[in-house]
Amino acid sequence: MKSKRLIRSGTLYIVLVFLSLLFLAPFFWMVTTALKSPDELYMFPPKWFPSSWQFENFGKAWNSQPFNTFLMNSVIVTFLTTLGQIVSSTLIAYGFARFKFKGRDFLFMVLLATMMIPWEVTMIPQYMEFNYFGWINTLKPLIVPAWFGAPFYIFLLRQFIMSIPKELDEAARMDGANSFQIYYRIHLPLMWPIIVLIGVFNFLSSWNDYLGPLIFLNDQSKYTLTLGLAQFNGMYDVNMEGIMAVTFLISLPPLILFFFAQKYIVNGVSSTGFK
Repeated sequence: MKSKRLIRSGTLYIVLVFLSLLFLAPFFWMVTTALKSPDELYMFPPKWFPSSWQFENFGKAWNSQPFNTFLMNSVIVTFLTTLGQIVSSTLIAYGFARFKFKGRDFLFMVLLATMMIPWEVTMIPQYMEFNYFGWINTLKPLIVPAWFGAPFYIFLLRQFIMSIPKELDEAARMDGANSFQIYYRIHLPLMWPIIVLIGVFNFLSSWNDYLGPLIFLNDQSKYTLTLGLAQFNGMYDVNMEGIMAVTFLISLPPLILFFFAQKYIVNGVSSTGFK
């Protein structure tokens, strides 16, 4: 029996290692391509490792465009949208989970139904609305909608709040706490794992967003990192080593964030019952 278990465990680990290598292969190719010289990019058969490590490719690629400005714009958009999603989604979810009012369940079903509408359907109406407000070519279209909550995040937070015993609310009310104090002092600290989960999800979505900035931004000084990355595509050629170098630098913040927040992500997913 022990030998069979060892064989099964060994086979499982071999399969998992093989799948992990498959997932890591594109990342490995991106890093090695960023370190190659232009002559080695299109060699056949391809070279897995460069003959000489061209670390200066990172500096050349970063300085070829105003990426410091693009980085600042991405940081502003990502930080404000994440903060807005956390504040608005927690408040809305708290209202759906703890307050009883007429039509609550119907409104919540309508909220969930909006998740089925693809963004491509609302793209043109949003552009017309933001154009009427005079927000085109500003960062406002990328930031302001996040302060009205997202259905998916509200759903996750509501499921988590409903798992919190109502006796905590009743005990707080007996001590003289109002509804906002119960939200701020009791529910918000307990929601920390799911808040981290939502923060990571929104960070990845906002940091990697390309279509939104492409539609609403015209001036290069307002570009985010994803739009700046597209500047390497010329009319007649493509700066492949520059694309790979900047792509690697852009992918570092999400990787670092996920590495430090993975424990909270697992706890948040398990506590909401989301699979």
